Amino acid sequence: MDELSDRARVVASAREWIGTPYHHMADVKGAGCDCAMLLVRVYCDLGLTEPFDPRPYARDWHLHRSEERYLGFLLARARVVAAPQAADVILFRYGRCFSHGGIVTRAEPLTIVHAFAPAGRVIEEELSHNAELAQRLGQARFASYWG
Repeated sequence: MDELSDRARVVASAREWIGTPYHHMADVKGAGCDCAMLLVRVYCDLGLTEPFDPRPYARDWHLHRSEERYLGFLLARARVVAAPQAADVILFRYGRCFSHGGIVTRAEPLTIVHAFAPAGRVIEEELSHNAELAQRLGQARFASYWG
């Protein structure tokens, strides 16, 4: 497959999770997942990265440690990019480190699929419509599995 096809498959797969309830450390489509396991399931299940499981992790791990665990898992498999394209990953800083992620479905306007605890489920939204994430966008990191 080529990059454009792979990117389209990632976006389609991420959208299949929309509506799945938010559940810490879960990874079952339609039953529950969190933002980390959404990324694992989409990229590993499509064969774009080798299977791995970052669990277990505490619900509030990012508030008490400075270790960039989430960023480390991502950067072991992808590279930082300045401008995202569809199917790239976005990570947001919460607490002391990067601890919330999503899959870019559209670069302009920036739109992502993510398992968002305040929403209680996996959603797709333009970041400009989410005040909590929009204010963190200046410190967000983007990563790509391509290039």
